[in-house]
Amino acid sequence: MLALLFFAGSSAFAESPSADDILRAARMSTAGRQERLNAELQTEDGRTPFVISVDKGVVTYDFANPPQQIQMVVGADSVELRERAGGVSGEVKPARYDEKVRGSVLSYEDLALRFLYWPRAKLLGEETIRGLKCRKVEVLAPKGQSQYSGARVWISEDNGAAMRIEVYGPDGRIIKGFEVLSVQKVGGQWMLKTMRVTTYDPQTHKAAERTNLKVLGEAR
Repeated sequence: MLALLFFAGSSAFAESPSADDILRAARMSTAGRQERLNAELQTEDGRTPFVISVDKGVVTYDFANPPQQIQMVVGADSVELRERAGGVSGEVKPARYDEKVRGSVLSYEDLALRFLYWPRAKLLGEETIRGLKCRKVEVLAPKGQSQYSGARVWISEDNGAAMRIEVYGPDGRIIKGFEVLSVQKVGGQWMLKTMRVTTYDPQTHKAAERTNLKVLGEAR
């Protein structure tokens, strides 16, 4: 969740940014950063530890037991998703985007936040999320390229962080939600501490499953 990991800083946007400018600031939050962090996925079945490595726009998630490496090469207008597991490495193709990662509700597409790169972004207005004034942006999925129909993203005006994301189906109802619950300061930089990911039942539209992604601190 690279665009949720780091906060860009107090001057994230120009005075009157377009919807595309707002999304670009969020997805480029890793630019120029070098970090190595311990983290874990928390589900009802237990906790899965992993290490997040960030090196100037390349974000790597390293899991053990069994070994698995998921890597994202982040650009201003694109993101490439790759995987190494079972002695095989290569690009993660769109046919696998909806596969779950390590028993969590997170899919490969979620991990890369590919919806931040969809075209035709539209500014819907402003709302306050956890005390932060946010710009609300909507994007529609390119046909045949996603398990979702669209996404709504709330991005802080102060620091460019994506504070909440909702992805939805053809009926416009939420399928999955991502929300920052807490932040922390690590190595002098503000970043994510805990994010909650919730799936919603397509019939009742009530919350179904949850996974927390927690950043534990610097990895030694």
